[in-house]
Amino acid sequence: MAAQARKGGISLPERRNPKKEDEGVIAKLSQSQVVVRGKQAANDAAFVTKKLMKSTGKAAWIAGTTFLILVVPLIIAMDREQQLNELELQQANILGTSAPPPK
Repeated sequence: MAAQARKGGISLPERRNPKKEDEGVIAKLSQSQVVVRGKQAANDAAFVTKKLMKSTGKAAWIAGTTFLILVVPLIIAMDREQQLNELELQQANILGTSAPPPK
């Protein structure tokens, strides 16, 4: 009597045979040559994009720091020169003398 099956218990699904002939349509499609090559192409594209983004970031960093080190001080110096020229011109106009020749 102890060997009788209990009623109302949980029954597990039957195990399927893992043969290729028993696979579903989705499993067959996901293993097709077109899908495999498509996945490989997507992986290759992602790899190239990642490398390109990394090298682009490095190039942007180099360009940005070079701009800050070389160009920004030049712009500041040119602005100071322009302000000095304008100040000399204003002083010459106030004093009534002729403006000094531009440099």
